[in-house]
Amino acid sequence: MRSIYFDYNATTPLDPRVREAMLPFLDEVWGNPSSIHHVGRKARALLDDARDRAANVLGCKPGEVIFTSGGTESVNLALFGAARRLKSKGRHLITSSIEHPAVLHSCQYLCRNEGFEVTVLPVNPEGFVSPDSLKETLRPDTILVSIMAANNEIGTIQPVAELGALCRERDVLFHTDAVQWFGKEPFDGIQQFNADLVSICAHKFHGPKGAGALFCRSPLHPEPLLFGGSHENERRAGTENLAAIMGFVLALELFVRQPVFSKPDLTPLSGRLIAAIDRIPGARFVGSRHQRLINTVSLVVEGADSIALLAGLDLEGICASSGSACSAGSLEPSHVISALGLNDSLAGSLIRFSLGRKSSLDEVDYVSGVLRSVVGRSQQVENRAQTL
Repeated sequence: MRSIYFDYNATTPLDPRVREAMLPFLDEVWGNPSSIHHVGRKARALLDDARDRAANVLGCKPGEVIFTSGGTESVNLALFGAARRLKSKGRHLITSSIEHPAVLHSCQYLCRNEGFEVTVLPVNPEGFVSPDSLKETLRPDTILVSIMAANNEIGTIQPVAELGALCRERDVLFHTDAVQWFGKEPFDGIQQFNADLVSICAHKFHGPKGAGALFCRSPLHPEPLLFGGSHENERRAGTENLAAIMGFVLALELFVRQPVFSKPDLTPLSGRLIAAIDRIPGARFVGSRHQRLINTVSLVVEGADSIALLAGLDLEGICASSGSACSAGSLEPSHVISALGLNDSLAGSLIRFSLGRKSSLDEVDYVSGVLRSVVGRSQQVENRAQTL
């Protein structure tokens, strides 16, 4: 059976060059960077060099790079760490209705258990946060705003530089979850986000799973989530995963400044897929046609559900998603689609195709042809279930 992988927003395959760069740190360089003997000092020197290299790509100070286990931890450290550090100044947080669960669940926890108040900004039908709505919501006791750079489910790109500038004018910390941005959108340096905290994840751009970073603008020192050591300048306890860090840093160097997800290559492919969706009865493209991640194409289907649609596509050898991979197995309608103003039935029928560097026109045409029949069969199954 033919296999087509259109789920690059969930994860990407490890690049062979990244794998090769990691291998010495699984064998030859095995010391603990915190040990003071020569084996440990060798590991420490290479860890420090990796931090310098990451900072060089990001355009920041080495001390502003905190290595983490990935996007979720980076988000959690940013939100919990900053909120707890600044709670004496205020307890008001702001986020949006289409954030990744790592953001929304963190905010919900802080609200339920630690006395914070959270304002959730709405989005328009294409998934955009209005800078005016943020400006109106900022208060004297607002200490932190978290708005993602690009949405993982529908690809909408937010005006984060403008949102961050508004926060800076009010002396409010701004965090952006840029997990889906890196490797897909132009990157000139971390300053382009106007953010104090930026979350990054390696496996979204052909790096290893279990590796990421939080950019933390100095002199902010977030309250740690993990305790047990003075690692990462006392911001993240735990012996550093040197192999994963080395893979992450090389992926940064290879795939971020020159995005590995090529717009010239992917624009005609995603455009052709959207055109095919527009011709399928009951199918509807969701998100922005103009200001989105060029690899991301999402749709909802009247009279069908995500599980039946994904199963039908999988039987044809096509890997797609119903949204966030972190929510796999959930039967709840997509909160992102609901936030766009669509009903629960449509929100429960989300399908996301996310293309990658090896995607081809032939694959798009195959998926387009199969999608029509999969949609039709899923609608028939749903209609029969409703008549029983």
